[in-house]
Amino acid sequence: MLEIETISAPTTLQAGMGAIPHAQGTTFRVWAPHAEAVSVVGDFNDWNPKKHPLTAEEGGYWAIDVPGVAVGAEYRFWLKTPTGEFTRNDPYAREVTHSAGNSVVPHVDFDWGDHQFEMPAWNTLVIYELHVGTFHSTTEGQPGTFLDVIERLEYLRDLGINAIEIMPPTEFPGGRSWGYNPSHPFALETDYGGPKAFKELVKRAHEYGIAIILDVVYNHFGPGDLDLWQFDGWQENDGGGIYFYNDWRAETPWGHNRPDYGRPEVRQYIRDNALMWLEDFQVDGLRCDAIAHIRNVRGTTNPTDDLPDGWSLMRWINEEIREKMPWKITIAEDLLGNEYITRAPEEDGQGFSAQWDAGFVYPIRETLTAYSDDDRNMEVVAAAISNQYNGEAFQRVIYTESHDEVANGKSRVPEEIMPGEAHTWFPKKRATLGAALVFTSPGVPMIFQGQEFLADGFFSDDLPLDWQRAEEMRGLVHLYRDLIRLRRNLEGHTRGLTGQHLEVFHINNEDKTVAFRRWSDGDGGPGDTTVVLCNFADRTQESYTIGLPASGHWRVRFNSDWQGYDQEFGNFESLDTLTEEGEYDGFPQHATFGLGPYSVLIISQEP
Repeated sequence: MLEIETISAPTTLQAGMGAIPHAQGTTFRVWAPHAEAVSVVGDFNDWNPKKHPLTAEEGGYWAIDVPGVAVGAEYRFWLKTPTGEFTRNDPYAREVTHSAGNSVVPHVDFDWGDHQFEMPAWNTLVIYELHVGTFHSTTEGQPGTFLDVIERLEYLRDLGINAIEIMPPTEFPGGRSWGYNPSHPFALETDYGGPKAFKELVKRAHEYGIAIILDVVYNHFGPGDLDLWQFDGWQENDGGGIYFYNDWRAETPWGHNRPDYGRPEVRQYIRDNALMWLEDFQVDGLRCDAIAHIRNVRGTTNPTDDLPDGWSLMRWINEEIREKMPWKITIAEDLLGNEYITRAPEEDGQGFSAQWDAGFVYPIRETLTAYSDDDRNMEVVAAAISNQYNGEAFQRVIYTESHDEVANGKSRVPEEIMPGEAHTWFPKKRATLGAALVFTSPGVPMIFQGQEFLADGFFSDDLPLDWQRAEEMRGLVHLYRDLIRLRRNLEGHTRGLTGQHLEVFHINNEDKTVAFRRWSDGDGGPGDTTVVLCNFADRTQESYTIGLPASGHWRVRFNSDWQGYDQEFGNFESLDTLTEEGEYDGFPQHATFGLGPYSVLIISQEP
């Protein structure tokens, strides 16, 4: 039996969980309600559990203050339990040596500088989703790092990106992963550079005017290198113990490892994690993975499988974020079309700012990748453009490529169109048609890394981006840059693309064309009302007539068929035009435009 040495009681314990360094040492605190004794062991006491036993506190918590233990010290918790004696990593560890290694007393100080970053208005956000390990790799065979991402910030800024969404970068087993298997939810992946490098990325992104949105995983933990599993020895039904459900509610597509959303300490754990990223790491938003599996055991709409505790947990977190930091955005991945996900909590909603929209990505991808023009249904396209939640244009994130849509048996859009020939005319034309829809339809537009230079194949965590393509496809990068400038109204001609209002006023299923208008204020007008004309057919329309909402001179701001974007494009000229009297599409005037195959025109009047 272990004999514990007696040490003098600390004068003051620091508040908080995990390892809390201070001027005189470090306070350690852990929740282990079924432990009979707890010690902290580390390189500061030769890993001897006799040296620093923790004192029991109320509610199953244990704590100690150890003088002289500085940042960088390695440690673990030693637990004596009815099922045996063992060590565990700190559930709140903000840094680990590696996923199966030791916890590290974290560096909490960081020089954030005096730059005052202002979150872009949500109706002007343009999101670029990236995976740190493959976004940029300087050493062959090694994953990229947070510092490598910094090297590309100028490129992203010049492209027009003002928000980066980072796939989960918390510690996972090994050096390569998508990130959706978190071993240590509070620690940043060591192979990516750890917490200091991540803070440097946030700081530098802010200096470039770019927000950071962090992908977080609360629908399950693990399954690998998971010290949370049966943390203090207790479990039921061979379940995960105190941090997890131990019955049928534990089942997820990723193992029987769903957190127990009904246990107050686990709710606090997840809440603390969300607030840590927003407050201590100064990120500007959270994208929450697979929310359907937090609110429902099967991730469906079947009410018999609902998890009310999961729903209330996410609502509580969103309420606190809105109260403390209302400018920070929370994005849900639910993909079941449930508008209560983005409805306000006081209206029985979950309170997310926006959600990934299955009502856009699935029908638009299907339309773009259909082999025959006859299989493209313009009514379906119009419905996808018009889809919304709670009458709000910007409660949805719209895209044609994301990490999920370009893997798991699926590929990049141009690869889906012509496998092995993604660099040819058909894939380029239809992929850019989809991109133009993303940047002109109501919603928060998002692209996936490399989409702007026609990255082909599929996404894998061991295949870094081929950045040579950015030069080879610089014309297409130019196309994306032009679309983003128009979407953000940087030229002052297309304010409507940042507005709430939409009317799809022209649907022609015979010629496979759609036209819609966007506007921001009142009835719109010059500089505001923006008309988008899309051709989903492989044929040129030399003189295509649509109605227009106002008489006068209309200018073509963007023509995706311009040869400056790609030498293989037709360069079919579409000139500015004056309206003619005569009712068309419900308007008292109309105009005629030239429209290339699989092309988009963006049209507006001078402000």
